[in-house]
Amino acid sequence: MSAALLHLVRHGEVHNPEGILYGRLPGYHLSGLGLKMAQSAAESMDGRTIERVFASPLQRAQESAEPWAEKFDLEIITDERLIEPTNRFEGGRFEFGPQVLLKPKSWPWVVNPWLPSWGEPYQSVIKRMMAAIEAAWHSADGGEVVMVSHQMPIVMVQRHVAGLKPFHDPRKRRCSLSSITTLTYDGTRFVQVGYTEPAAALLAESIDQGAV
Repeated sequence: MSAALLHLVRHGEVHNPEGILYGRLPGYHLSGLGLKMAQSAAESMDGRTIERVFASPLQRAQESAEPWAEKFDLEIITDERLIEPTNRFEGGRFEFGPQVLLKPKSWPWVVNPWLPSWGEPYQSVIKRMMAAIEAAWHSADGGEVVMVSHQMPIVMVQRHVAGLKPFHDPRKRRCSLSSITTLTYDGTRFVQVGYTEPAAALLAESIDQGAV
């Protein structure tokens, strides 16, 4: 047997008052609002048969997985493959866009945005995420699986299953805080069958900075 549905859940708002690109840096936990977002995501699946909860090893993902584990009486299974990608801009204040051209030190890092040259290659992210998804899919017995990850890895999966090229504008991602991207397997491949924003009412209050 395998799962019926698989839900990719992004973590909630992170406590990041300095606006740092936190990437894989330790110590970045959910804010109070982020905890509410994570709870909203889990509550949105009330009555569903969730059989497994997987999460990235980073603190914000583990904390976002806790409401799911508590609600469905499950243990959190940590999967390193769900982690945020590496990024050379990690630890500083940075937003993707034309302003990067004003920093000559960064030019070698952005020489190939299609790869991208500033961090883990898109194809590497896709490969590890799809491997994690396939393993999680076969770990369930007809129920549903939750995997808590990060914006860029989830967007890579969205684009991959839709047959789109991985290169994209990070400012135009459809993957809000605590959003849920739902996949199923159609017999030949994984396809996206849903996207919801359970924490939509909280997004106006949130600050979505620091994602790779």
